[in-house]
Amino acid sequence: MAARRIPLLLSRSFTSSSPTLFSRGRDSSLCRAAAAAASCGYSTASSAAAAAAEDPITPPVKVDYTQLLINGQFVDSASGKTFPTLDPRTGDVIAHVAEGEAEDVNRAVSAARKAFDEGPWPRMTAYERSKIILRFADLLERHNDEIAALETWDNGKPFEQSAQTEVPMTTRLFRYYAGWADKIQGLTAPADGPYHVQTLHEPIGVAGQIIPWNFPLLMFAWKVGPALACGNTIVLKTAEQTPLSALYVSKLLHEAGLPPGVLNIVSGYGPTAGAALASHMEVDKLAFTGSTATGKIVLQLAAKSNLKPVTLELGGKSPFIVCEDADVDKAAELAHYALFFNQGQCCCAGSRTFVHESVYDQFVEKANALAMKRVVGDPFKGGIQQGPQIDSEQFEKILKYIRSGVDGGAKLETGGERLGSKGYYIKPTVFTDVKDDMLIAKDEIFGPVQSILKYKDLDEVIQRSNASQYGLAAGVFTHNLDTANTLMRALRVGTVWINCFDVFDAAIPFGGYKQSGQGREKSFYSLSNYLQVKAVVTALKNPAWL
Repeated sequence: MAARRIPLLLSRSFTSSSPTLFSRGRDSSLCRAAAAAASCGYSTASSAAAAAAEDPITPPVKVDYTQLLINGQFVDSASGKTFPTLDPRTGDVIAHVAEGEAEDVNRAVSAARKAFDEGPWPRMTAYERSKIILRFADLLERHNDEIAALETWDNGKPFEQSAQTEVPMTTRLFRYYAGWADKIQGLTAPADGPYHVQTLHEPIGVAGQIIPWNFPLLMFAWKVGPALACGNTIVLKTAEQTPLSALYVSKLLHEAGLPPGVLNIVSGYGPTAGAALASHMEVDKLAFTGSTATGKIVLQLAAKSNLKPVTLELGGKSPFIVCEDADVDKAAELAHYALFFNQGQCCCAGSRTFVHESVYDQFVEKANALAMKRVVGDPFKGGIQQGPQIDSEQFEKILKYIRSGVDGGAKLETGGERLGSKGYYIKPTVFTDVKDDMLIAKDEIFGPVQSILKYKDLDEVIQRSNASQYGLAAGVFTHNLDTANTLMRALRVGTVWINCFDVFDAAIPFGGYKQSGQGREKSFYSLSNYLQVKAVVTALKNPAWL
């Protein structure tokens, strides 16, 4: 049931237009305040000047936590420095956050080390750990709307997406891992002699974790959930663009009974705090989500220090394949969602839309219509489907790729420019006549830019889909079982969605082939990232059996 509920919630982000979407079915003051301030958004066909003239809604939440979290306490950085976290709707400062650097990472790792070597967390029963994680999940549910408001304010994603999908998914993930805590067990194995052989699955120790800005809260859950379930301690670095939600929920985790030092949060920049964490000699394991280029640096730092194992979830350029038997209306809608969800800032976005030549023209017409109707605006308004991009750097990068598409000979069907004069809004953009050697077909744009490519047959689309440095995910739209079976096995990717996209149930593993990373997030596969396997062999004297 959960596997069906989640995609339904996600799909509403481009089908619903009611301002009542701020309500999750309960009469919270935050929902009422947001709904009272909300009005219908504007489609990209509206005047950009109208967008610029609108005043942003005041978020219905306060920022209470901006310091580093070390050993159970919120503290200033050792240097006293702070950095601004910005509202992507305007570019204005939301708050100044403590800027962690190498000395702060050292303090956090020391706290985590002591908590693991001497503290109660790895020594309490797995059932006790699971109860603390479950209490945390209850607190997440209770504070759903405050957390969602912080996530939207700091990141720019629609409030509906945060409140109805991402915070509930975070809650679900922690309940999932709470359930695993007391089910981690070893094996016994036969030996060719008088020996008793068993395996122990032990917590790996201090886990360093670095999360991205596009899904700050969900990536927090993907990393922290399995690490805690296995009995580890953690030092987590937030993305400098989006530190607020992780700090807030970490406070709730301590309210749930997490011992001091088990989870430490350092906000800061990659070249300073991130590099210090990746290269730290007392960190036993590292997990990173971000770009492939940065992932390579992280891997090098880990190898050059203490050869700590590294889990990497990196970039993608996922094909979305529309087959000749497709229902074009449904295929266009799903392809639209696969690309434009989360402002296009999704590592597994279906950013190469391959359409069979027999339905290509019809599909292009539908895709253009959907992009032109997409409602862009203040993410705190009801009915908004697309908010601003994360910051000025990403905003300019996307516009640069759009210019390269035009210069390279692709046909710009719609969009392709800024929306309004304030904030980082970009009109949903559709390119056709895209060729495989164009930058918009090769590089990860991470924005609302759909590239539509034509193909003739399955052999061709398989070859072209696999001709990428990435291998994170793929989408297939077909009613033919043989076609689906052929593609699911031929595509060199970590996830294949058939007649759906972005289904992220807690029990579904996620990760990539090739330069999209190594290891898997979510599901029981993720537990192995945070465990060591120890073989114990005991000699037997006169055993009754072997």
